[in-house]
Parts: sequence; structure tokens; C-alpha cells
Amino acid sequence: MSHILVVEDDVNLSYALVDTLEIEGYQVSAVDTVAKAQTVVNENSDSITLILLDVMLPDGNGYQFCQWLKSQNYQAFVLMLTARNLDQDIVDGFVSGADDYVTKPYKSQELLLRIKALLRRGRQPMSDLSEVSLNEYKVNWSSRQVVHQGNVIHLTKTAFDLLQFLHGHANTVVSREQLLNKVWGENVFVDNRTVDNFVYQLKKSMQLVEDMPCYIKSVRGVGYSLIVP
Repeated sequence: MSHILVVEDDVNLSYALVDTLEIEGYQVSAVDTVAKAQTVVNENSDSITLILLDVMLPDGNGYQFCQWLKSQNYQAFVLMLTARNLDQDIVDGFVSGADDYVTKPYKSQELLLRIKALLRRGRQPMSDLSEVSLNEYKVNWSSRQVVHQGNVIHLTKTAFDLLQFLHGHANTVVSREQLLNKVWGENVFVDNRTVDNFVYQLKKSMQLVEDMPCYIKSVRGVGYSLIVP
């Protein structure tokens, strides 16, 4: 049974989300502040698999909480559920570490499909090599850890899955549609802009830029290729 944490300060919406998720068979916890969410995550880090996260909260915002999760290397998926629907809001959500972003008002069926798609993904198959080097970064597929000069680089689940898929198809061009289907899952309500945002952040986090031996090459109108010497 997947354990979902709902972080939402609107009492009526929180109750509705809990009821909907429990009917679907999920174990659900609900809190209304960042502080309470941090406490629950710390106490249940091994069991929480997904966090439904509002952006505007009484004692902080979801972007900051998402960044904190990333800094602590927690492995739960994060799905932001918020009324903030400007393009920059969505970009900020993915940059802070969210795996998906749904704006209010939303359709319950769509939200459930997105949740199921994230949970269905799980982990990507490991590379034949347990550890590889990409520029000065050591990537361990089994521990899902990236280390640079002794420091752990924190990637979200989605970013790591994206890296793993690109590495599994190194030096070949993969389309945005392939990435959507293989990393996010088929029949998921995610567009090409989401792929572009995650690729941009991955390039930035691991210096996979064109003046380095290993880099992600953009192929206009098609997709991306991870170039490995």
C-alpha cells in the first residue's frame, strides 16, 4: 500500500483529497503546514512514497519545502497541487524538485491518473555497469546516488530516471515523446515543456553542457542525446 502525504491548508480540500485517496486504497496522512510536513516526513521517510504539496502554506511555501526534501535526499515523489498557474510558477515548481505539477481547479480523475503514473514508474532498470563517470560526476545506479568531488548531488527521482534513460541510450537521439513515455509513463498528462525543464535542470546540476566531454545535445524539433566519449 502506497503512503501519500497531503500538505494542504484548505481544510475542506484536504478532507476531500484524503477521502478520494483512501477510497482508492492508499494510506494517507494530512498536514496543513510546512513544519508539520517536515515532522511527518522525518518520522516516516521509509514509508511515504508520494507527497501532494500545496504551494502557499501558512508558515512557508511548497517550493522551499520541496527544496528541503531534495537537500535531505528523500526519495518520495512530489506532485504540486496549487492554484498558482503562471508559466513561471510551473517552472519554479519543477526547478525546486517537483515531479509533477497540477493546477487548481483540477479533475479528480486526472489527479488520480497522475498519481498512479508516478507510483507505477518506480525505479528504472539499472545500467549494466553499477557505476559510471560522467565528466567529474560519479553515478551509482544501484544506490541512485550522484557524487561530485566527494559531495552528493541531490537529484529528484524524475531527474535521476531521466539521466538513467538517456545514459541507457547514449549517443543516440531520443525524442521528447520517448522520454515522456519511458520516464513519466504512458497516458500521463505531461507536455514537452516539462521534459525541456527537466533536461535543463539536469544539464545545470551535472554540468552536462557542450564544452564538457559528456554533455546533453539538443536536437531541434526532435529531442535529446547524451553524448558520451
